[in-house]
Amino acid sequence: MAELTGKRIAFLATNGYEDSELTSPWEAVTSEGAEAVLVSPESGTITGKKGHEAKVDLSVGEADAQDFDGLVLPGGVANGDKLRMDEKAVALTRAFFDQHKPVGVICHGGWILTDADVLRGRTVTSYPSLKTDLRNAGATWVDEEVVVDNGLVSSRTPDDLPAFNDKLVEELAEGEHERQSA
Repeated sequence: MAELTGKRIAFLATNGYEDSELTSPWEAVTSEGAEAVLVSPESGTITGKKGHEAKVDLSVGEADAQDFDGLVLPGGVANGDKLRMDEKAVALTRAFFDQHKPVGVICHGGWILTDADVLRGRTVTSYPSLKTDLRNAGATWVDEEVVVDNGLVSSRTPDDLPAFNDKLVEELAEGEHERQSA
């Protein structure tokens, strides 16, 4: 694992996130020294689909990609669907790509990438039901445990979390990727 001391990582989620897809990457980055910050359209506390509760640190309207070294987009059907309909969440996500910062996305978290229009020419994976949406947004979709494409790390399901976390930490440690762009 790489060292992340001094790095600040945004986790963008709302009610209905896949519990392990928030908690496992959170533990992976904080155990390597990063500060994890939960950003959400909601205030107070958000609840995962299996009941995990997480305290929101910053509203999506207050968050600025310039203040972070990377972004993590956990999955969960309800989470992914709600976030892609939130204009501020979409704009924040796109800003990470505009600033060439690493982004990790797992499962249904990839839906927001279609609305942020950041997938053209990229290779990604996701939960299989998203493959048509991601392809229609210009991505090449593959069925692999983890895919890294110039700072964009993607995985399919909670079963892939060990590989996802390893690559996420690696890409965050590397920092900005010139070819990571919208």
